[in-house]
Amino acid sequence: MSSSDSEKVTQYIEKHTKWSALLSEIREVLKTTPLLEEVKWGAPSYSFNNKILIGLGAFKNHMGIWFHQGVFLKDKQNKLQNAQEGKTKALRQWRFEENDTIDTELLLSYVEEAIENCKAGKEVKPERKKKAVTVGPILSDALDNDTSLKKAFNALTPGKQREYAEHIASAKREATKVSRLEKIMPMILSGQGLHDKYKNC
Repeated sequence: MSSSDSEKVTQYIEKHTKWSALLSEIREVLKTTPLLEEVKWGAPSYSFNNKILIGLGAFKNHMGIWFHQGVFLKDKQNKLQNAQEGKTKALRQWRFEENDTIDTELLLSYVEEAIENCKAGKEVKPERKKKAVTVGPILSDALDNDTSLKKAFNALTPGKQREYAEHIASAKREATKVSRLEKIMPMILSGQGLHDKYKNC
């Protein structure tokens, strides 16, 4: 932890006077662990092996401890809630309202479990959205009428499928589209991509 990060966390706690005592208490617990204290997105965060495990956030009517991979915590005491039901897969929040107190021993057990889960590699990775391949009517018709061509096309990577689909779709005239289809059919059947022959030049 750099001294500047430490100072920033101190400033954050001092700025949120309503929650200062609770934030300080939580911070003291977190400082007894191997977590690295930093400031991310303008708020205190705590990481282990370059992975953010915990974040603190203070707001007008509540404050919270965010466990970034909280979905894996056993949470026998039912302290955690999903930050956004239906949207958030891994993040869980332990929320506090005015005059709430914290069981520091319980907090420590949650933090230690989060560290153990991190060591075990438990994490929900963000899903990469696949870009759908849009096949125009001429190519679609050809694939429907030729099972060998369809099988070969489906065996191509999505990127290669997209190149072929866009190559035909980008022709302005119908006749050009048909002509392009006839030229690419042998290439599809041989498992080639549209630009493969130029890649090794």
